[in-house]
Amino acid sequence: MAKTNPTQSVKPEERELARKKLEQERLEAELAECELRLASLRGELGAIEQRYLKFVGQPYSELDELRAQIAERMAAEDPSNERLQRAAREARARANESRSATSVKDKEEPKHFSPSPEIKRLYREVAKRIHPDLTADDADRARRQELMAEANKAYQRSDEKGLGKILEKYESSPEAVQGDGAGAELIRVIRKLSQMKTRLGEIEIEVQKLSNSDLYLLKLQNDEAQAQGRDLLAEMAEKVRKRISDSKARLEEFSTVRVS
Repeated sequence: MAKTNPTQSVKPEERELARKKLEQERLEAELAECELRLASLRGELGAIEQRYLKFVGQPYSELDELRAQIAERMAAEDPSNERLQRAAREARARANESRSATSVKDKEEPKHFSPSPEIKRLYREVAKRIHPDLTADDADRARRQELMAEANKAYQRSDEKGLGKILEKYESSPEAVQGDGAGAELIRVIRKLSQMKTRLGEIEIEVQKLSNSDLYLLKLQNDEAQAQGRDLLAEMAEKVRKRISDSKARLEEFSTVRVS
């Protein structure tokens, strides 16, 4: 009696499903790593922006206000000079913009963004399990989007417990249960692969955009200064304070001339 070849009983869709699942596993890891990279970059840029606004932005706001007052004094001395009037208006607009930009962060203490290896590990795990692009079901996708938004906030706060609770919350939800059948599962996997590839492209575009920003250039300069034992933001703030001192002296000159 002839022996049956075990491979002959495996259906084509089952073989394809096995192959796609290996690709899915690889892409899930890649996507989690890319999401971590993006979240880390956002966190680093957010931290440097907060420190810049606190230590350099606020002095710049004061400097812009002094410059606006000087421009307005000059305009008041010569009301018929349209160039001075326009310069005064522009200086006042810059001062208002600077004050508005720094006032949002006034009450916040600047923090360094330095996620621990455990936080990074947890974030990767969350991204692998609940990323919105890992499902084709609209209701499940919406739920995952909410949880990923929570995960991103927890990661920015280095909230290890928060990340753990988010993962536990999803693992115990009905949406985490998958259906049966090789054919249906193959379709779901193919759609997941397509969604993950799309998301990877989106991440690449956003990372590139952030990497081309002025804020990223400031981060690179600050990193280089730190490697040399320097505090770039402190140096920048010192230069602004010198300009503030010069502007105050000039403003005093206007008052002295008017009194005389």
